[in-house]
Amino acid sequence: MTGPANWRDEAACRDADPDLFFPIGPAGTALRQIDEAKRICRTCPAQARCLAWALDHGVTDGVWGGTTEDERRAVWRLTKILEIT
Repeated sequence: MTGPANWRDEAACRDADPDLFFPIGPAGTALRQIDEAKRICRTCPAQARCLAWALDHGVTDGVWGGTTEDERRAVWRLTKILEIT
């Protein structure tokens, strides 16, 4: 038996409203959307692969792998620092 051909096939968000993962703005309703998107990500068997894909492809918008744009930016910077040392 083989696994899914693509991590998206097993993603917990595959049946969720895509708009939930792309909130507009940093406050109010957007914060509630981010919290809900992250809640879905926490249950996802593809979370790590989703995050890795977003980092590898420089995705700057939305919630991917349970992280916001700012959180991914921080991870990306940390990986660059670790590559230098």
